Amino acid sequence: MLDKALEEAGIDRRRVFVTNAVKRFKFEQRGKRRLHKRPNTYEIDWCRWWIDIERAIIKPKVVVALGATAARSLLGKSVSISSVRGDILTQSDGTRFVVTIHPSYLLRVKDADDKAREYRRFVGDLKSGKEAMRSA
Repeated sequence: MLDKALEEAGIDRRRVFVTNAVKRFKFEQRGKRRLHKRPNTYEIDWCRWWIDIERAIIKPKVVVALGATAARSLLGKSVSISSVRGDILTQSDGTRFVVTIHPSYLLRVKDADDKAREYRRFVGDLKSGKEAMRSA
């Protein structure tokens, strides 16, 4: 899903670094399936040092936070996706970033029209990140 959206946004996947805000996979066992469990605030904040080091090494022009967990990791506080979605924000160190939904959200949208609309918005958010890169 992410690779397809990046392609549609005109972003070369080979030039994108993807990481997780929380490095530990937390799950709930349901029969033979392991269902992902959302990390709590402590787990997100505890892993922030790791993200900071990755950013220091990679030196990205723009960071796209995919979902609320990634947004909290970058901002150090919880935000609603809808309040900052698609905006080009700047951190105190000058790093520019864009917050959008996590691609897994698209897998949970049942209605085909809603899913298509949300996917187009997601691609638009990625295009905002691309535009922020041009002006960085």
